[in-house]
Amino acid sequence: MSALRSSPMGLKSVLRVSLPLHRNVVSPLQRSYVTTILPIRQFPTSGFVTLKISQKIEEEVLPLYKPENYYPVFIGQVFVSRYQVVSKLGYGSSSTVWLCRDLLKSGYFTLKVCTRGHKPSHEIAVSDHLKNAKDYPGKKMVRLVLDSFEVSGPSGTHTCLIYQPCGMSFTDFQNLLPGNKLPKELVQRGIQPILVSLAFLHGSGVIHTDISTNNILQGIQDPSILRQIEEDEAVRPIARKVLDDRTIYLSRRMPNSTKPPVLSNFGQARIGKEAQRGDIMPGNYRAPEVILGMEWDCKVDVWSIGTMIWEMVEGGALFFAQKDRILNDEQHLAEMVSLMGPPPPEFLQRSEKCRQFWDDQGTWKGSIPIPEQSFEMRARQFSREDKDLFVAFLRRVFRWLPEERPMAQKLAYDDFLMQPLLAANLAG
Repeated sequence: MSALRSSPMGLKSVLRVSLPLHRNVVSPLQRSYVTTILPIRQFPTSGFVTLKISQKIEEEVLPLYKPENYYPVFIGQVFVSRYQVVSKLGYGSSSTVWLCRDLLKSGYFTLKVCTRGHKPSHEIAVSDHLKNAKDYPGKKMVRLVLDSFEVSGPSGTHTCLIYQPCGMSFTDFQNLLPGNKLPKELVQRGIQPILVSLAFLHGSGVIHTDISTNNILQGIQDPSILRQIEEDEAVRPIARKVLDDRTIYLSRRMPNSTKPPVLSNFGQARIGKEAQRGDIMPGNYRAPEVILGMEWDCKVDVWSIGTMIWEMVEGGALFFAQKDRILNDEQHLAEMVSLMGPPPPEFLQRSEKCRQFWDDQGTWKGSIPIPEQSFEMRARQFSREDKDLFVAFLRRVFRWLPEERPMAQKLAYDDFLMQPLLAANLAG
């Protein structure tokens, strides 16, 4: 059944009705039919604010937006006879994201509908690999692809991914706070479980390579907030722009949640415990071994944790890494020298590219001067013992030699992250 014909208007809403499945849905069951236990809900077709056609909204504002690349999802639509769309949650250059109610087992899922031509086969493969990995405490704190299928749109085929529902990203949460800075307790409470989830990844032979606040999502403590989003859409339908071939909805923001965070987005992950090569990591998050074309391993994720925790605490980037507003390797490396000191000879021997920036004794010879700074000078959010613990954490992470950085599991027990627990024990 085409998802285009799975609209609430084209299907009879009945309790327990057998409907044909689209290929690959509920793949473990390998069945041709599924019996729903919930009726298909009717959503309002009026009573919402209609936005002007000339006003660009949501995915339309993206620089390379082409409407034919996006599948025209509508609220109330049922995919593969199981997932009914109840609200739009977001958009990006390669997908739109929706909250769905599960007609088969009740509950909610997140549906990502990829743009035409975007094939997330690698993310699906990584998810399958991790789902088959041994159980570990961090396994429940990674957001994997639970199901995938394809739908035919007006201009081609689109891949759809199903995930557990999560709250807002740490980036969105940070943007709500004064100065984009998280309180110390939230940083400690957020980073520690992410390190536990990383320990699971690394123990399972997976390197994330793209750790950032964009890919850390709040866990959902109370599922009732998802029911409330559905009810809000039924009672107060979101504003939208109605076009001839599609409706573009405004996204609803997920409420703030306090459950431990979840690590998401495995589209850039690598599988394999052996040393890797290649360009990875976003811009100013890159580890020195990546910049210099060396082999790298799971310790690049530990480096990313350091850059991310700095942004969470201080509200800005640790490494600016730009010259004339363009990403610049020499500027990036000069900033690293200013914070970590010169690299050891053993590091310099691992790449011919090092000769562009250092002599044989490790003395900087780049054209960009070394900035006058240190972690102590830059760290302004904390003072006294808090600052000492925070800087000590950073110095454990920011090491030239990857093997000198702690493993994720060990870093989770760092004194800075353990501070609240230690304080509670002393108080008790």
